[in-house]
Amino acid sequence: MDQTPQNPEVPDPGEMILIDKPLTWTSFDVVKKLKWGCKFKKIGHAGTLDPLATGLLILCTGRMTKQIDSYQAQEKEYEGTLVLGKTTPSVDLETDFDQEFLTDHITEEALSDAARQLTGTLQQQPPIYSAIRVDGERLYKKARRGESVEIKPREVTVSLFEITTANFPEIYFRIVCTKGTYVRSLVRDFGKLLNSGAYLSTLRRTRIGTYRVDDAHQLEDFIQKKRAELGLDHTP
Repeated sequence: MDQTPQNPEVPDPGEMILIDKPLTWTSFDVVKKLKWGCKFKKIGHAGTLDPLATGLLILCTGRMTKQIDSYQAQEKEYEGTLVLGKTTPSVDLETDFDQEFLTDHITEEALSDAARQLTGTLQQQPPIYSAIRVDGERLYKKARRGESVEIKPREVTVSLFEITTANFPEIYFRIVCTKGTYVRSLVRDFGKLLNSGAYLSTLRRTRIGTYRVDDAHQLEDFIQKKRAELGLDHTP
């Protein structure tokens, strides 16, 4: 007698998806939207983007989730805008301004020198408003309660910190760096090197390894296309 099971479940081979993360969405928001919108059983992302950042997010489904670490380890490229003369506790616009500084003394030569000092292998102090876990809790939760936490520096490599346009107090930049680099920390340290303050006003991840945001899907467009492929919106 044939004991072969009927319609055995075939393991999902999975896929790698490039998404242009929308502004104000968390990376986990994108994962949840795709999971439920496309009925993926297993999905994860390869490298967090802050809610106020946009750009390339790599996601893997099914068996491809085993490749997440390899995608996370690849070089990242960012373009953004920092503003001199003010600071916020989160080093971006998530929190209110807390200090102001003069910027009259800052020259374009000083900008180039500060960027040069933040290029190479660095011991970087992550921002307290970050998703790093300390004692099992995300740092940003401790920061919002006003708790003081000791954060250990981590070694990162910045292979490029380029000032593309200086339109004081706004400075436009491009950065190429390794996994684990916090652009907000670079912006914070950039301001300190200039004896000023600085905060990040815009940030866009343009590349991970050889994958570019120009090749990424808009989130809603991808979901619509995938649902059509799966027949999820078909009305009998």
